[in-house]
Amino acid sequence: MFATARSDFRSKAALYEELRTLARALLEGERDALANSANLAALIFHSLPDVNWAGFYWRRGEELVLGPFQGKPACVRIAMGKGVCGTAAAQIRSLVIPDVNAFPGHIACDAASRSEVVVPVSVAGRVLGVLDLDSPHPGRFTDEDARGLEAVVREFVAATDLG
Repeated sequence: MFATARSDFRSKAALYEELRTLARALLEGERDALANSANLAALIFHSLPDVNWAGFYWRRGEELVLGPFQGKPACVRIAMGKGVCGTAAAQIRSLVIPDVNAFPGHIACDAASRSEVVVPVSVAGRVLGVLDLDSPHPGRFTDEDARGLEAVVREFVAATDLG
């Protein structure tokens, strides 16, 4: 059994370093993408404060399809370039959205979500999907969160067969 805890960290940098370390330990010895993405979504959801949804969308042609997640039921398909997830995937860059209602074309899966951060999962410049986190609090995520989650995604990519 793998235990997670929401620790009281003095800085986001320390929080994400701990999350990266936990992710590396959780993923060690397992290469399956489904198992690893399911476990990582759960780890993130239960480790980060003020998050009401954490999960993956995987690229299937010109759309993203819902993958493993924690939180309320979600939108199943998102076109590339649409919403926050589709935009992050199309632009191959992380997006931090302090107020989802101000994002043109935002796709509201849960009306309680007020802010969002999306990190592409890519290998050799090819986007395979995205890691998506939502919060019920406006302004919950910052560029520091995006950088921390990017480091966690790098651990995931290194530990997982994504071919």
